[in-house]
Amino acid sequence: MPKVLVSDKLSETAVQIFRDRGVEVDYMPDLGKDKEKLAEVIGQYDGLAIRSATKVTEKLLEKAANLKVVGRAGIGVDNVDIPSASKKGVIVMNTPFGNSVTTAEHAIAMMFAVARQLPEASTSTHAGKWEKNRFMGVELFNKTLGVVGAGNIGSIVIDRALGLHMKVLAYDPFLSEERAKEIGVTKVEFEDLLGRADFITFHVPLTDKTRNILSREAIAKLKPGVRIINCARGGLVDEEALAEALKDGRVAGAAFDVFAVEPATESPLFNLPNVVVTPHLGASTTEAQENVALQVAEQMSDYLLTGAVQNALNMPSVTAEEASVMGPWIKLSAHLGAFVGQMTDEPIKAINVLYDGVVSEMNLNALNAAVIAGVMKATNPDVNMVSAPVMAKERGVQVTTTTQDKGGVFEGYVKLTVVTEKRERSIAGTVFSDGKPRFIQIRGINIDAEVGEHMLYTRNRDVPGVIGALGGTLGDLGVNIANFTLGRSAAGDDAIAILYLDEAITDEALATLQNTGKFLQARRLKFEI
Repeated sequence: MPKVLVSDKLSETAVQIFRDRGVEVDYMPDLGKDKEKLAEVIGQYDGLAIRSATKVTEKLLEKAANLKVVGRAGIGVDNVDIPSASKKGVIVMNTPFGNSVTTAEHAIAMMFAVARQLPEASTSTHAGKWEKNRFMGVELFNKTLGVVGAGNIGSIVIDRALGLHMKVLAYDPFLSEERAKEIGVTKVEFEDLLGRADFITFHVPLTDKTRNILSREAIAKLKPGVRIINCARGGLVDEEALAEALKDGRVAGAAFDVFAVEPATESPLFNLPNVVVTPHLGASTTEAQENVALQVAEQMSDYLLTGAVQNALNMPSVTAEEASVMGPWIKLSAHLGAFVGQMTDEPIKAINVLYDGVVSEMNLNALNAAVIAGVMKATNPDVNMVSAPVMAKERGVQVTTTTQDKGGVFEGYVKLTVVTEKRERSIAGTVFSDGKPRFIQIRGINIDAEVGEHMLYTRNRDVPGVIGALGGTLGDLGVNIANFTLGRSAAGDDAIAILYLDEAITDEALATLQNTGKFLQARRLKFEI
């Protein structure tokens, strides 16, 4: 039974989901704040469910010997060292959709608040003043809203803004004209949006490209009297430059839920007129907190129990339905990689994968990850589908994928070719109707080989007596053969044999076989079945 640690506050309903699904769970909601204690116990767990208090650092991951998945209840993963998790082979998941509506509604609420100066008016009225003439607001009706980022949350904001009869401009490099038309917005370039929008709201992640996207230079291009809303990520806006623009009246107001430094105990935006600020409340509703907690429990349970991967940040997603259909093909892909990896002693330059027929329509990113992991395990037994692509990239291994329609007698097959400085080595395989992977071609020679945990591969010149010598020698050594497959390219040319053995052949037995002088190559192989 897999075991999960919940180290931050998560709803009891979410904790119960783990138990109902058959996952053992320890609920310790304050443990995430104690780094040393967390490091002491993390090695016991297959999964770690967190919010923002737990910091998943490289140091913590070094202690997490059994950890397979980290699940963040929420969208932000600033508290998780994703590169270190990837190298360790740990999947990092988040729940990007559980708080989408809540965050979008907060942005709309902040837009209303700054348009009508609601916080200041409320404070004034609480103080016993009646300053009705002081707070003159503006309508949202018929105003132009500029949305930077038209993804999940941005599209919800767009929908709500259109309901308020606002005109909406959208800047998003990944937004197609067709999608823009579908959601009812005008797609524009960023500079065009700056000069036309009465309100601007941000809904993009913080990356090298988006950091300070509203820079001092961009602020200078804003339409006079614009109001700025940021409920996405701190660091998207140059807060100091915006404060200056607010003071000199070029910008009429701002509403910020996020800041460059958090917790934000000070900011250039604090205590300025018509600036609404909240302490990162975008996801802070009862519904959102419950939704992300339930979602992360379901996602982690699915992965630990079925292999389904959802909303992973460092591995291709595989749905539960895909996992059930693709399982045998993922296993085959790993076996093909393992074969070539164990047969290759030189540095690998390239990994080329061909997917034919039915398999060409599957989740190829996941299959590629399995292939690469199989190849890399020969030199690093701890590698998995998460860490393998990272390792390949670090080593400068080029990975290419090709697909084609059904091109042979099989409904589908996978062919793997690995390129080194000295040679290319290829193998192909398929999945039969019984769900079991088979090797169907090695070195261009057609075969039909069942895959077992312990195998032996030999290559020889196609001359009489070799098969007898192989079987006789193994028999004399007490090696039992479960399955024996032969193949050759042409009479008198190269021939191969691949044997499925009951147990691993010993070094001594392998040396005896090689010393017969009848084999060009003899290699012991092991597969994870």
